[in-house]
Amino acid sequence: MVPATESQPGVAMRIVQQALYLEVADRLRAMIDAHTLTPGAWIDESAMAESLGISRTPLREALKVLAAEGLVRLEPRRGCFVNKLSEQDLDEIFPLMALLEGRCAYEAARNATRADLDALDGLHADLARYAQAGDIDAYYETNAQIHEAIQRLAGNRWLSGLISDLRKVLRLSRHKSLKLPGRIHESCAEHLSVFAALKARDPEGAEAMMKTHLLRQRAALQALDNAAGTAQPTRAPPALRVASGDD
Repeated sequence: MVPATESQPGVAMRIVQQALYLEVADRLRAMIDAHTLTPGAWIDESAMAESLGISRTPLREALKVLAAEGLVRLEPRRGCFVNKLSEQDLDEIFPLMALLEGRCAYEAARNATRADLDALDGLHADLARYAQAGDIDAYYETNAQIHEAIQRLAGNRWLSGLISDLRKVLRLSRHKSLKLPGRIHESCAEHLSVFAALKARDPEGAEAMMKTHLLRQRAALQALDNAAGTAQPTRAPPALRVASGDD
C-alpha cells in the first residue's frame, strides 16, 4: 500500500494541471475579446500551443471549455474555429438578454444602497465622458462594468449565471454596435435613464429601460449589417421605444 503522504504529490499535480487549462482558457477568451482571434478563424493548435509555451493537452482541454461556452466550435477532421454569430443567433439571444438584464435592473432598484448608487454615479460620469470623446474602447469597458455592477446588485446567483454565460457569447460582436453613427450617445442616454430609475427606486422603470437598451443594441447591429449589404433575412425586430418609469 502506498503511504498517504506519498499520494499527496500526485494530487497536487492534478490540481496544477487543472489550473493550467483554465488559465489557457482565460488567455484564449482575452484573444477572442481583442479580436486577435477573429470570428470564423481557424485555430492552429500546434502554432497556438507553441506560442503559449504549453503542450497541446491543456490547450485542447481549454478549447473544450470554450466550446461549452459557445465561443468556439470543434469540427471533426477540420479542427477548432472561433464562432461567428449569425443573424438568427442575435435575434434569439438579444430578446433573452433583454428579459434577463431587465430583471436584474428590477431587483437592483430594490436592493441598491446609497453607497451602491454613489459608486454607479462615478461609473456613469465616466461613461458620459467617454461617449462625448467618442472613445469606443473606454466606453465599452465602462459599459461592461455598469452591467456587471447592476448584475451584482440584483443579488440573484441563478440570474447572474445565465447572464454571464450569454454575455461571453455576445462578446463575439464586441464594440460593433457602437460603430453605428450616433449609437454611442444613444447608448449613454439609455444607461442614464436606467440609472435615474435606480435612484428613484423604480423597479418597473429600470426594468423597462434596460430591456429597451438591449433591444436597441440589437437594432444597431442590424442597421450596420443592412448598411453594409450583408444582412441575411431575419424575423422583424420588435418595435422599440423609450420606456418611461410609468410603463
